[in-house]
Amino acid sequence: MNSIEAGLLAFLVLLLVNGFFVAAEFAVISARRAQIEPRAKAGSRPAKLTIRAMENVSLILATCQLGVTIAGLLILLVAEPSIHDLLKAPLAGLALPDAVESATSFGIALIIVSFLHVLVGEMVPKNISFSIPERAALVLVPIVYGLAVVLKPVVVALNATANGVVRLFGVRPKNEANSAFTLEQVEDIVSHSTRAGVLSDETGAITNTFEFTDKKVKDILVPVQNLITLPTDVTPREVEQAVAKHGFSRYVVLDVDGSLEGYLHLKDVIDSDEDEADEPVQRKLIRTVKSIGGGVELEDALALMQKDRQHLMASFDPEGNLQGLLFLEDILEELVGEVQDATRRE
Repeated sequence: MNSIEAGLLAFLVLLLVNGFFVAAEFAVISARRAQIEPRAKAGSRPAKLTIRAMENVSLILATCQLGVTIAGLLILLVAEPSIHDLLKAPLAGLALPDAVESATSFGIALIIVSFLHVLVGEMVPKNISFSIPERAALVLVPIVYGLAVVLKPVVVALNATANGVVRLFGVRPKNEANSAFTLEQVEDIVSHSTRAGVLSDETGAITNTFEFTDKKVKDILVPVQNLITLPTDVTPREVEQAVAKHGFSRYVVLDVDGSLEGYLHLKDVIDSDEDEADEPVQRKLIRTVKSIGGGVELEDALALMQKDRQHLMASFDPEGNLQGLLFLEDILEELVGEVQDATRRE
């Protein structure tokens, strides 16, 4: 490998490094904590590190900025000479004066480096992080967090220097974490604004939002005895009759001993042939119900159900007995009030 090839390879590596730090920077900002916390509580090491990083955003952003700056400087240092040498032979055939040849080579190299730097090192990784923020955060942020821990003395020293410069202009530096309001502070602001008459909460949506953050899955579980259930040998015709009678589209299926088998959706059996209408539904049509702990906060449960595209989940006690089911509709009702279901029968 000659010097030109080595320089171009180094240029490519530095572009990827620059893109890595840019992607991590946007991922830690755009990722939603509520989507990461369930994974962390389940024991995921990358998720736990990502949560730590989100709690130290200033340190992570400073580390990313340091990485981007160093990678950018090295790109200019490495790429321009390599591209200049690569263009030397073609430009020599034009018989240009040395000064013109050097200026032309530098201009072309600058255009190529700038274009690739902006495209590969900035815009592509930024768009990726905005498109899949949680996945990008789980992959990239733990690595940056490790680098931040190693480089913490350097980053802290740079922050202290920057804060000193800011103070020279009479501005008091403030940590990002301190510039946000806590839930209690927001609740006080809303309460004061309501009393002052500048905020109206006639529907109760704002109050419900604050109460929502304090509730857990066990608070809105529907006990099994309150459910309309079907046996495992239910037929498609019986499912249709249940829909006609009750109006629900989903029905929990229990085994003969009362254990949860899954649930059936109307669309799973609606297109059954006439000769299959009175035959027990096939076991493969019974959908699996995922489990969730009764102590999980509702906002985390909502995020988990959205992620897994689940409309209901089951909660069990420590002995493995079914405590009840959590329905997506019930979670939404905690936020917006009673949801009117046009198909439900009284």
